[in-house]
Amino acid sequence: MNTNKNEKFNATTERHEGSCTVYLSGELDLSVAPDFRLVMEPLVGDSEIDLVINLKDLKYIDSTGIGILLSILKARHGMDARFVVEEVPSQIQRLFDMTGIAKFFAASRNSQ
Repeated sequence: MNTNKNEKFNATTERHEGSCTVYLSGELDLSVAPDFRLVMEPLVGDSEIDLVINLKDLKYIDSTGIGILLSILKARHGMDARFVVEEVPSQIQRLFDMTGIAKFFAASRNSQ
């Protein structure tokens, strides 16, 4: 398990056979985007694993954070690799719904 801690944002990775889950907590915004990218960069390109982002403990996400999730979705789709966003808190789900991106993350749950 790897952890990247910041005062207001944390990303913890857990690897299991064939998958890697990244647990996000706190606030994912422009100020912590480089930290999040650093955690995700080696994982996104590994098409041998199912990549799961768990948002259960995420309190806030801004357009930068959403953009990073969309870029991960696009990269994983291009490699025909599985990408799942799970346990989305209701306030973040509403944001995903309002921006029209919820359908892309919902579709990613059902791929492969």
